Parts: sequence; C-alpha cells; structure tokens
Amino acid sequence: MSTPFPSLAAGTTNRLARAVPLGAALRSLLLHTWHRIALATVRASFALTSTGSGRYAALRAFLRNPSAMAGVLLLLGMLGLALAAPLLYPGDPLDMVTTPLLWPGQDAAFPLGSDSMGRDVTAGIAHGARISLIIGVVAALLSLLIGILVGATAGYFGGHVDDILMRITELFQTMPSFLFVIVVVAIGQPSVPVIVLAIGLASWPLIARLVRAEFRALRETEFVLAARSQGFGHLRIILQEMLPNALPPVIVTTSVLVASAILIESALSFLGMGDPNAVSWGSMIGEGRELLRTAWYLTALPGAAIVLTVLALNMVGDGLNDAFNPRLRGQ
Repeated sequence: MSTPFPSLAAGTTNRLARAVPLGAALRSLLLHTWHRIALATVRASFALTSTGSGRYAALRAFLRNPSAMAGVLLLLGMLGLALAAPLLYPGDPLDMVTTPLLWPGQDAAFPLGSDSMGRDVTAGIAHGARISLIIGVVAALLSLLIGILVGATAGYFGGHVDDILMRITELFQTMPSFLFVIVVVAIGQPSVPVIVLAIGLASWPLIARLVRAEFRALRETEFVLAARSQGFGHLRIILQEMLPNALPPVIVTTSVLVASAILIESALSFLGMGDPNAVSWGSMIGEGRELLRTAWYLTALPGAAIVLTVLALNMVGDGLNDAFNPRLRGQ
C-alpha cells in the first residue's frame, strides 16, 4: 500500500538541509538516510497496528492524548513562525532598526521591543526559531544516522563486531557530551554546520545502544529466521525486516534528541561560541545577560521560546511512548 508520508518527510528534510550549507556530501547522506528511515517508520507504524480492530490503535491513542496534542500544536506554531520569518521580517535581524532598549508594547512597530543595539527582538525570535530548529532537527538526524548504523551492525552480527563497536560507543560515552561539543566547536570555526556536526557526534551513542538492544532481541525471531532461510542478504534483512520493528523506541528518543540539541546550541551561544552571523535564541539570551536587571525581557523572551519548544518536544515524546506501548495505550 502506497503512502505519501515518506515523500513528505523527504521534502521537509530537503528544505531544512538547503537552509544550512552542510556541504554536498553530508547533505546527500542525510537526505538518503532520512528517506530510508522514513520508509521504515511508515512500515513500522503499519506493522504495529495491523491486527484486528486495533489496526490504528496507536494513532488513535496518540490523537486522544491531550498533552501530546498540545505539544503538536506548540511545535506547529514554532515551525510556522520559523517558516514565516523571511516573509514577516524580510530584513537582516542583526540590523539596527530603531531606538535601543525599547520595552515590549512601547512601540507598536516593535511589539517585543528592541535590544541594546536597536535590533528588533520580534524579528530575532522569529529568525532564531529557524536556526534553533534547523540545528535541532539536523543534529538529531545525524545522530540517528550514526546511531542506527552502529547499533544495527552491532546487534545484528554480534561477536567481535559487537565488541569493537560497543567499545567505541563507550569511549564516546565516557566523555561529557557538552565538553566534547565545546572542544569540537573550538577546534573548528564556530558556525552552524560545525555546531550541527559537534552535537551529532556527541549524541549518537544513546541511539546506538537502543538500536543494538532491539536488534539483539529481534535477530532470533521467527520472521528473521524465515528471511534468512529464503536467502535474503544481510542488508535487506536489516533494513526491511528488523529496522521497522526496532524504530518505535527510536522515534520516541528522537524527540528528546531534538530538544537536547536545541538546549546545547543555546548553551554554546550563551557562552559566545555560536555562529556570529546567525541569530539564535541562545545568542539572544547571551547578549541580554549583561542587562538582566534593567532589561530582563531580552533574556526572558527567547528563554520562553526555548522552554516552550523543549516542553512541546517532551510532550510529543511522552505521547508517542504511550501510543507505541500497548501496556500504556489504554490508560
């Protein structure tokens, strides 16, 4: 049965990848991998809900979850703001356009006021949503790519392959993630692609361990043994038979990865290690911290945007966990 979801996911990733110049090779790899993951995700959703009257039980459970729906609405609002930013505020958000330190509501043309340089806070939050969401989504996709490759290979083959890959995973886990990101960004030029790469390299071990555990549980199941007896190759078994059944917990964890990436980028920008040519919520908080007592709105407004986005992602993640877990679906 055909479905429009893979093409929709691939189209969304195309727009996100073009927004940030990650390089042709990395962009092509991310798009190809995300397309394969999207196909497997759709297969997994049908596999989870393909029996009897509970065919769409997971989808119904998610749609009936009020907190999950609230999270989806918040995310759609942030995504709409990010997509509409070039239309609503076509100029450079770093341009000085008005009197410095206008308070919110003081001038109708600048509803959220201005910063110490006379830049529009509303335009900064709108354009900052683009950078923060792009970094969060693309870094999560990079983590998924590395984590699924490592975890699936280790869980499927086992033995010495599993031992070697898990030792590499443990090596990355022994390093504090945020410190690792700081080192990578400090070595490279502080820019959006470098930040995405650093966050992606720091976040993949969680996905790798999760996928490995799922594959170890699935590799001796009847449908996998049947696929092997029919002469299917390793790659076909991994991508078509095992990965769709291992994806539900990975999908839930992805929402946490996106939220974590947004927080890490905000912390980097707060420390002055963000892209100086791009406006993000973290950079706005960092620039407003010196005026915290006299102009607290400069940090409170972008901080509220971060809180709402991370809260929405966590709510969606909890809703997906409840929907995919049959023991929690009816509660």
